[in-house]
Amino acid sequence: MADTPGLVSSEALVIRPSRDISSSFLKYYFLSRDFINTVDSSTYGSKMPRASWNYIGNLPLLIPSAQEQQAIVDFLNHKTAQIDALIAKKQSLLDKLAEQRTALISQAVTKGLDPSVPMKDSGVDWLGKIPKYWHVSKLGYVAKSLQTGPFGSQLHADEYVEDGTPLINPSDISKGKITGNPTITVEDAVVARLSRHKLELGDIVIARRGEMGRAGLVGKGNVGWLCGTGSLRARLKKEVINPEFLLYQFSMRGVSEYLSLQSVGSTMDNLNTSILGRLWVVVPPLHEQNDIISEIQKVSSRIEKMRSSVTSAISKLQEYRSALITNAVTGKIDVRDFCIPTTTVQKEVAHG
Repeated sequence: MADTPGLVSSEALVIRPSRDISSSFLKYYFLSRDFINTVDSSTYGSKMPRASWNYIGNLPLLIPSAQEQQAIVDFLNHKTAQIDALIAKKQSLLDKLAEQRTALISQAVTKGLDPSVPMKDSGVDWLGKIPKYWHVSKLGYVAKSLQTGPFGSQLHADEYVEDGTPLINPSDISKGKITGNPTITVEDAVVARLSRHKLELGDIVIARRGEMGRAGLVGKGNVGWLCGTGSLRARLKKEVINPEFLLYQFSMRGVSEYLSLQSVGSTMDNLNTSILGRLWVVVPPLHEQNDIISEIQKVSSRIEKMRSSVTSAISKLQEYRSALITNAVTGKIDVRDFCIPTTTVQKEVAHG
């Protein structure tokens, strides 16, 4: 509902209520499940479904009295504010869990698991102190090769097919994992031509534009896919560094800030293999890397269970909010006698 004058694009439908209906009531009516489901079932267009004004304009609308409209609005304003506050608290908890995991990773991959070991200055500001017997290295020294995805004349958009071999771009990388877009794939002949860009188990695919530090580990299901135009591929010396240990380093704020500062491009940050090769990484003994990976996985699993529980609670609150709106605007619950709580006792009763 607009609270200031303005303009809208042609993608929006503007509805101005008549005198016998409240804008606030109409807003809630449009948020009801019944209305949304009815309009959604009428949309047309495969890529971007659209709603027809002629269809919406002819939908029947139950209009209670002005007094009852206001009672419904007051009730929903009060109840949805309570629900939204609960959702905000749970969302804050999700943010804290994410911060906790990030802090855990940063601590483990730069300080190790034993707080009693002697430390030394790493010589890298964002790494700080590291265990005395660890060392730091430029990524280029612990990698067998760094490769930019195909670009320019190497690959054209008209070569994309469906259900071929996926090309991995930044949008296909999330939370350290790689997924393919079935519409951004190529045929076997193109795969053969771009064989230098094929992915092997344990490779790390890194976004070279947009969000710096986004990286994913190539698993068994991704072997043979191609590094896409918007990505870089790091193939590591596994006898020196565990790919999963390096992947955790890419989630550190210091890495993303370094890559952002070093990236080039006037309109969008872009990485290249030279910049990536100069990235400082911390390299503990291999057996210790494996221990750190195991500990991070164990703690991350506990955090993920908590995150899943909180996410489920948020979904239930959102469902309850939607059902409450639907039931109120369709008269399934009687709110005609609802009064906005003003006294402390009334507020306590209203909050349960």
